Amino acid sequence: MLQFSLCNQLFRAIQNKQSLAIRPRNPYYFVNFTTQRIKGPRMFNFKQFIIASLLFTSFVSFAEEPDENSTVNAATPNGYISDNLFIFMHTGPSKNYRILGSVDAGTPITILSGANDEFVQIKDDKAREGWVESKFVTTEPGLKQQLETVNQTLVETQEALNDAQQQLPMLQQNNTNLLAENASLQDTISGLEKQLQDERLAQQQKVQKEQHQLLTYGGIIGISGIIIGVILTLFLSRRKRYDGW
Repeated sequence: MLQFSLCNQLFRAIQNKQSLAIRPRNPYYFVNFTTQRIKGPRMFNFKQFIIASLLFTSFVSFAEEPDENSTVNAATPNGYISDNLFIFMHTGPSKNYRILGSVDAGTPITILSGANDEFVQIKDDKAREGWVESKFVTTEPGLKQQLETVNQTLVETQEALNDAQQQLPMLQQNNTNLLAENASLQDTISGLEKQLQDERLAQQQKVQKEQHQLLTYGGIIGISGIIIGVILTLFLSRRKRYDGW
């Protein structure tokens, strides 16, 4: 818009046979055009127009572009644009520099350098480098970024819940099968314990029976020995008597 206005003034100066004077008005070398009516038949020739155009181009380029020596290439940790609708990005550390575009609130950025307390050089998510006001830059995620993070966490949690709900019937069936298998194993264990107890009782009864048999056999043998001893004693005593007669 500024270039169009200046070119329009040049065109009017040619038509009105006016002279063009260019002088800086402020430290940023903005172009100030003044016109003076030429007395006499002097014409504004094409050569003067070309020179004025070149001067205009050089001054505008110098005013728009920042000093390249002030740019620091080292990147610091990412920051964020604070919670406004959007802010403008300039080519230099001042609002007087050309606007590169806008940056939405909550956009993650890379802080490159800070020329002063009012402006900081950044690189946005579209790889554009420019200057924005420092008061709109923060190292903490904005509400938009936090909302996106919460929404992402909510989506992941919902997906995990859906997976768990899909797996729940299968897990319940597995639990039922395990309970049935456990009951079957408990029955098997109970049967084996009863069988073992019966075998122990049978073994104990067998041992007791054998002991009774041994006692019986021993008693019979003892009684038989006593009877035989008595019989032999009686037989021998009678024989001695008969031999004495």
